[in-house]
Amino acid sequence: MSVQIVGLIAIGLLFVLLALRTPVAFSMLIIGFGGMWYLNGMRSAGAVLITESYGSVTNYSLIVVPMFVLLGNVASAAGFSRGLYDAAYAWVGWLRGGLASASVIGCAAFSAVSGSSVATAVTIGKVALPEMKRLGYGAGLSTGAIAAGGTLGFLIPPSTGFVIYAILTEESIGRLFMAGILPGLLMMALFMATVGIVTWINPAAGPRGEPMRLVRRLAILARALPMIAVIMLSIGGIYLGIFTPVEASGIGAALVVILAVVSRSLSRGQFFHAVMETVRTSAMLYMIVIGANVLNPFLAVTHIPDMLGSALSATGLGPYGTLAIIIFAYIVLGMFLDGLSMLVVTIPIVYPAILAAGFDPIWFGVVAVIVIEMGMITPPVGLNVFVIKGVARDVPLVTIFKGVAPFLLAMIICLLLIIIFPEIALVIPNTMFG
Repeated sequence: MSVQIVGLIAIGLLFVLLALRTPVAFSMLIIGFGGMWYLNGMRSAGAVLITESYGSVTNYSLIVVPMFVLLGNVASAAGFSRGLYDAAYAWVGWLRGGLASASVIGCAAFSAVSGSSVATAVTIGKVALPEMKRLGYGAGLSTGAIAAGGTLGFLIPPSTGFVIYAILTEESIGRLFMAGILPGLLMMALFMATVGIVTWINPAAGPRGEPMRLVRRLAILARALPMIAVIMLSIGGIYLGIFTPVEASGIGAALVVILAVVSRSLSRGQFFHAVMETVRTSAMLYMIVIGANVLNPFLAVTHIPDMLGSALSATGLGPYGTLAIIIFAYIVLGMFLDGLSMLVVTIPIVYPAILAAGFDPIWFGVVAVIVIEMGMITPPVGLNVFVIKGVARDVPLVTIFKGVAPFLLAMIICLLLIIIFPEIALVIPNTMFG
């Protein structure tokens, strides 16, 4: 049996394990270790497992993950997310559908400290959904706006998706973080435009809020300024070259903990819970990286990535035809796999084909993350939809999926704009790094 056939069988078994709900980290470990054992023997498989596991956990760049996760968990436990949401509502609440737009802005702001789509959706959902229900917002618009807004956590830095992509492809985490800023802001603007269009068609779906006087708006904004300052310091420090992403994550986490202590908004129990959640999340992400790094040498031995690249080149569709096929495959996989699973399983396979097609790997990282975000709100998996269902238990799943449909269209428009105008993603990293 040829190594290519072994590789194809192994990939098929990998998807079977994922379909059986085996954790993605252990699915990759089993297939990577088992495949190397079958092809090169136990000694080679054991060496890959040991060296790749050690190399993964000692990777300095991965410190970004626990630090930014801690930052987001402490900010959520201390109630700083409420301040970000209130500040957004103070300035856009008077618009039709203002609470939904404020939720989108709140998601974008909290994304800049959490790096997690699910955490963003849950945190802002708990704050915003009761308010929108009280004010008579349509269930579809309110849940759809937050489910879609939560996906910004995977795009706006510090994105966990970008960290994993950088580790898998050996690209710069800093460049990827910077590449996500303008696309993230563009998507936020398109989501807000979607809220405006939905409420223009159906005004009852999102009534206007009471306008606030400028003095009160400024007072509410002032209460959120410390958290906004942490965000600006962390992301701005990376852009200006003052901090590396790792240093920025540590400084940001330390500042949020100090803010929580000084403001007395975090009890010992809450802090302990935030730390334990950070440990659990970080352990899960580290295991995913280990699994991916054990799987990758096996895929290299089978030449599956090279074979895929050759097959795509043989189609004669050109670079953008290749890209279209990859995006279509991502959309289909997104209906069945969660975002991180899809990222770590597919990037080692499609990345060589992207390089062969002549695309910028940083730009493709943004494209891949946006397509993966789309999978977070599409049926039947739609992880963010199920997360919001857990917060809004009285809203049927069908209603939430209908509510996210207009926002999914906005994401498609955002993706097309970035494909047509790659500078949207590349202008900041190219300016920063020269």
